[in-house]
Amino acid sequence: MPLKFVKPLIYGTLASLILLGVYFLILTFISGWEFAQSQFFSFWYFVVGLSVGFGLQVGLYAYLKGLIKNGNGKVLGVTGTTSTAAMISCCAHYLTNVLPVLGIAGIATFVAQYQVELFWVGVLFNAGGIAYMGNKILKVKRI
Repeated sequence: MPLKFVKPLIYGTLASLILLGVYFLILTFISGWEFAQSQFFSFWYFVVGLSVGFGLQVGLYAYLKGLIKNGNGKVLGVTGTTSTAAMISCCAHYLTNVLPVLGIAGIATFVAQYQVELFWVGVLFNAGGIAYMGNKILKVKRI
């Protein structure tokens, strides 16, 4: 494997694993390890898909950054906010145990009601981010 692909591959893999770690950490904190496991097994295809998509975006960003030499080029940013929010949405309705104290139980109820739809929004944003990064890479390579 060419050296120029190693760093993006490592960054993308680490980003994906970190996002999965954050998912399990938050779910475990909110409702315990057993719940985190059950939610993962119920929605693994969304959770893994969002995590891999985020890792791919990070890897593409690292590759693009390697293509741009001497700081010439546009500054691009990629965030995992949408991916993280969609992954966490699967458990947000369990925050109702804590949120009534804060007076925002309605938000948790809304998130719980539309959890699958929020996953799909995350998937669409992931696909859009990947397409955007791919397009930028193609443009930089043409220059």
